[in-house]
Amino acid sequence: MTADLLAPLDLAFWNIESAEHPMHLGALGVFSAHSPAAGAHAADLLAARAAAVPGLRMRIRDVWRPRDLRRALPAALRQPLALGGAAREPDPDFDPLRHVRLHAPTGDFHTVAGRLMERPLGRARPPWEAHVLPGEDGVSFAVLFKFHHALADGLRALTLAAAVLDPLDMPAPRPRPAEPPRGLLPGVRELPGLVRGALSDVGRALDIGASVARSSLDVRTTPALGCEPSGTRRTAGVVLDLDDVHRIRKAEGGTVNDVLIAVVAGALRRWLDERGDGSEGVAPRALIPVSNRRPRTAHPQGNRLSGYLIQLPVDDPDPLARLASVRTAMDRNKDAGPNRGAGAVALLADHVPALGHRLGGPLVAQAARLWFDILVTSVPLPGFAMRLGGHPLTSVFPFAPLAPGHSLAVAVSTYRGHVHYGLVADGRAVPDLDRFATAVAEEVRTLITACDP
Repeated sequence: MTADLLAPLDLAFWNIESAEHPMHLGALGVFSAHSPAAGAHAADLLAARAAAVPGLRMRIRDVWRPRDLRRALPAALRQPLALGGAAREPDPDFDPLRHVRLHAPTGDFHTVAGRLMERPLGRARPPWEAHVLPGEDGVSFAVLFKFHHALADGLRALTLAAAVLDPLDMPAPRPRPAEPPRGLLPGVRELPGLVRGALSDVGRALDIGASVARSSLDVRTTPALGCEPSGTRRTAGVVLDLDDVHRIRKAEGGTVNDVLIAVVAGALRRWLDERGDGSEGVAPRALIPVSNRRPRTAHPQGNRLSGYLIQLPVDDPDPLARLASVRTAMDRNKDAGPNRGAGAVALLADHVPALGHRLGGPLVAQAARLWFDILVTSVPLPGFAMRLGGHPLTSVFPFAPLAPGHSLAVAVSTYRGHVHYGLVADGRAVPDLDRFATAVAEEVRTLITACDP
């Protein structure tokens, strides 16, 4: 494998990281165990299999010199202003034992996961880790996967994690036909289309900027969702029955995602009222990431993200009205498309030169609090059962990076008939994260009751 320059959004994630706000994704998978030694066996398997996964051998190296640029020549031709950027390249000293770690038995997977999530990944070696946590009960163990957002988005992280789990007897995918080679310079016939595309990009950028400005006006949020970074983390998980979510969706319309977002709004209302912060007049802006991944993009491993920005109706006391508001807001965003509006700020990364990302990373990181108040993201999981060393995966909790100035982030995955909410919070600002997790489960029961005749 040769070096490949990071896509613009990957480079942004690489540069906005700080010790207090590491930019890694996480997933805590809980497995049932056949014996107390299952965790140690799982760690051995992960280390052995990681060595054979090319994507796990890739480190990220800064590109400052023309000589560095020549080493990533194919990508450099696509990004002529790449000095100051970074590139993925195989680590010649890759050792899986530096990435897979076996811990002492624990009775609380989330407590340990919180401490591990607050530690930044090493930047001198491939930025990922797998922490195996044996259960004190001897009948379960957990694995916390951590991937830097510059190495993988949610879908790519899932692919890398699945590569070290037990192989599945599935038919091989059909190979795509090769694309015809293209020259380095566009043909004359392509120029009008390129000009129209450039003008469209300018118009889209202006539209996004104006939408961000409008979204920041007249918005009343709550100090509970913002904080000074402490560098600490807590995690928690909630498991819901997918049938309950479908029951609500069928009764009120919309999508499963609408219901899951409305559950977050209701849980925030309960949580704010119980901790004394109050929910009246509160309508925090939630960023809902949307994948723009295209099958034949120039950066198949790179992040291709846009997003929708909606105001969560936390101040509305009616659970069904909250769901209706979320559904209306999401329908409005979908009608406009993921390439416009305040939620599409990530698309602007493509128009910033590498050196701009390098110099402006810290400033962009601090602007997150002005852009949105809470992240609510969905991480896709396969519908089939996964195993590690023959031990079935029973639940999996995705964890999103916590943006600077934010106290709470929510990620959701559906696996084997259940919905898994993965919650990450600043440990000092949100000592009652378990209470918020309880509020999520309570909100689902409230919606079911409201939907019944």
